[in-house]
Amino acid sequence: MDATIPIARVRQLLRAAQKTRVLVIGDAMLDQFVWGQVSRISPEAPVPVLEFERESFMPGGAANVARNLAALNVQTELFGVIGRDMAGAELKRLLRTYNIGQAGLIELAERPTSLKTRIIAQRQQIVRVDREAKDELDQKLTDKLLDLVRRRLGAAAAVIVGDYGKGVVTQRLLDELRRLCRARGIWLSVDPKPVHRLDLAGVSLITPNRKEAFELAGLPDNTHNLNPLADPALMRVATKLFEELQPALLLITLGELGMLLCQRNRNPVHIPTVAKEVFDVSGAGDTVIACFTLA
Repeated sequence: MDATIPIARVRQLLRAAQKTRVLVIGDAMLDQFVWGQVSRISPEAPVPVLEFERESFMPGGAANVARNLAALNVQTELFGVIGRDMAGAELKRLLRTYNIGQAGLIELAERPTSLKTRIIAQRQQIVRVDREAKDELDQKLTDKLLDLVRRRLGAAAAVIVGDYGKGVVTQRLLDELRRLCRARGIWLSVDPKPVHRLDLAGVSLITPNRKEAFELAGLPDNTHNLNPLADPALMRVATKLFEELQPALLLITLGELGMLLCQRNRNPVHIPTVAKEVFDVSGAGDTVIACFTLA
């Protein structure tokens, strides 16, 4: 089966996107990039010394999903929790530049904004520093977040849940979102984090990567094949997840091997990639869930 989409269909989807509203709910983060050059080793310890050149910031996590949607001219609103700190202020500034609605962000003085700092030398990431809280939101905060979602849900065509294991996405949150979306016929996509062991049954789209898919299925990853359709372990996992969770679509991302798409009453489809040189693949899954939800 041909997994490509005709250019005319792509243009049609992009035109329709401008009339679409999508709510993104989950762990909003700020990605910081520190760029420089390494030319010597520190005399204090056997570590490289980075000569600073510049720094840049990008929305991360669920905020990056929202950024991908906004880049396609989708009316996008972000819901989550950030800190009342410099990272939170920078994230809100970036969201304004992308025209992403942020009325659904709850600011807390006692909880820091998730900040991931990547140190990059000669176009190669050499270390990452994470500053974040991972404790789950309490019931009061979860209910407050759900109240904000309910106010905006009526105009939405889809909801995306971005779970990055930082405490915003809980079973209580997901259960209520699933109930609300079912009642209104709204598409619900979930990018899962298996460490939570959340009940994902009955959502519209699930987008784990290979490692996450095996963890969700509770099966060992003991076979590898350049053709995913000929990979016995991967196909067992895909079959088990699809039968148990019953999504409309199951999309397993496979890095350089592309993606495996499973649909009801159809054979699985391998969607290959076009090889590109990259120094950092972070955020690739965010792009995938944004685009497939829109399609």
